[in-house]
Amino acid sequence: MRIMVTNDDGINSTGLHKLARAIRPLGEVVIVAPDREYSGAGAAVGTPIDEKPEAHKVDIEGIDEAWAVNGPPALLAMFAVAGVFNGPFDLVVSGINPGANVGNSVYHSGTIGAATTARNRGVTGIAISQAIDLDGVDAWGHDKEAWDAILANQKWDSAAAISAAVVAAVIASPPTEPSVLNINIPSAELSDIKGWRYTSVGQGAGRDITTAKLEADHNNPETHLIKLAWGPPRDLDPMSDGGAVMDGYVSLSWISQMDASQSTDPIKGIGASIEAIIG
Repeated sequence: MRIMVTNDDGINSTGLHKLARAIRPLGEVVIVAPDREYSGAGAAVGTPIDEKPEAHKVDIEGIDEAWAVNGPPALLAMFAVAGVFNGPFDLVVSGINPGANVGNSVYHSGTIGAATTARNRGVTGIAISQAIDLDGVDAWGHDKEAWDAILANQKWDSAAAISAAVVAAVIASPPTEPSVLNINIPSAELSDIKGWRYTSVGQGAGRDITTAKLEADHNNPETHLIKLAWGPPRDLDPMSDGGAVMDGYVSLSWISQMDASQSTDPIKGIGASIEAIIG
């Protein structure tokens, strides 16, 4: 079992390293990740002919093989499935992304874009994200210090343990055809996670943009800054992906080829594997 581990946050992401080390006992784990941030890249692959992608070997503790590539995660998944990194892969696992990928973000997430690209080329993909705790921190203004504070408080080990349990269940009982499983995990200690739900992909977002406007840049009259303002958190359907995570549950959504709709349970054992971890 060869497992590609990737993300859209870059090769130095804590979530990437935690995920790779957690699932290493399950097979031959190879990290192939972007050399920089590619959040929001979706399934974009860019123009490889013009950009001339390069892969550089890097050292990551506990991992035998790791590559940093100057391209978005979907492009990396495409290369990996084609056998670029010393042979084909049996599974692509993308994450752990800080910040839930639920609702509308499913269609724009680079984390999920890697998984769907793998699926479209015949390999099952698993996308893993963890909600962030915004209590008392204004991260919606894209303040770097605020974001660093959030990352410092992430419960990475909880997400890594649940990820390993789910990946093991998928390996033990793989889908009958290549599929995409989108996992969203609360940022909480394992003992504080309430359980799990198969969910539909919700409509809208956890917060809406209330205003969006152009403001002149006083230093350059030809340039305008785009200013966004965000509203308060919205109440979400508890059976949607976002609602489940907000309620303290692990959300599992199977994303179909053509849309993101109500999920069923094609693999027995995933729920039991999560329950065994959270107690």
